[in-house]
Amino acid sequence: MRIAVTGSIATDHLMTFPGKFTDQLIADKLDKVSLSFLVDELAIRRGGVAANIAFGLGVLGLRPLLVGAVGADFEDYRQWLEDHGVNTGGVRESMLRHTARFVCTTDADGNQIGSFYAGAMSEDADIKLAPLAEEHGGIDLVLIGAGDPGAMVVHTDECRDAGLKFAADPSQQLARILDDEQVRALVDGADYLFGNEYEEALIERKSGWGTADMLARVGIRITTLGSAGARIEQQGEPPFTVPAVPDAEPVDPTGSGDAFRSGFLAAVAWGLSLERAAQLGNLLAVHALEATGPQEYNLKPGPLADRFAAAYGDAAAAEVAAYLPV
Repeated sequence: MRIAVTGSIATDHLMTFPGKFTDQLIADKLDKVSLSFLVDELAIRRGGVAANIAFGLGVLGLRPLLVGAVGADFEDYRQWLEDHGVNTGGVRESMLRHTARFVCTTDADGNQIGSFYAGAMSEDADIKLAPLAEEHGGIDLVLIGAGDPGAMVVHTDECRDAGLKFAADPSQQLARILDDEQVRALVDGADYLFGNEYEEALIERKSGWGTADMLARVGIRITTLGSAGARIEQQGEPPFTVPAVPDAEPVDPTGSGDAFRSGFLAAVAWGLSLERAAQLGNLLAVHALEATGPQEYNLKPGPLADRFAAAYGDAAAAEVAAYLPV
């Protein structure tokens, strides 16, 4: 199964603040916030939603096609992704702008404040999916991740026009997408819709579609629940929740949601059940959570299968282990 992943490709500048953001907020002064946080650490990592998801799919052996625009400063990053199983043939180099940049500070409670510079990502809409599909032997599923809002709409329309299956994952860009009609356009007809609990509520509010209406318009809705795991819903079937991997040791939450999507889509590509897909998604999310940076985790088939078995049982682990790269 050939999966194309669109969305942001960025460099992450990740900082840690030893206190709590909430301790610095004054309730009756929130309209005049002026804060500076003295941070303890700075880590510069490779990131971006599309690149993170493609990385996870790549290390699981799927050879995904990454689609997005970057700057001339991308060459080392390109080699890193190629070395980890990602096809960068869908990446376009901008002649004018730098690769996008995410600057984020995480506090002692795991809360985050971030800023995102779009840079070359603003040219994503210039990349057309149909020629890429023809050039690379077809595309079976397109994940439309958070990136340039206009490009997200363009790529979604392309998928509908070409009859390509797509997964909608607007996530962080929901705050930027102010047009309710745009939100409806991004999710209507999606084979898969990803989001966390807050994003799920925001999508419903902005679209005007409640749960029943939403499930009538998308194939499968996957909602990540943090330490509570993930919930799977589809029309005509009872929803179910897959518990998270126990005994996680959080280090940095950045990219854990992207890793979940990698694991989930890998299992879908292998033809496994939705339960197995959510379980593998949870397992990859924990690997990202326990590393500093969204692409700094290592996956080794033996330890991965062992941890899967400890969390979900030997039979479940055996199903997944059969597809893990050697």
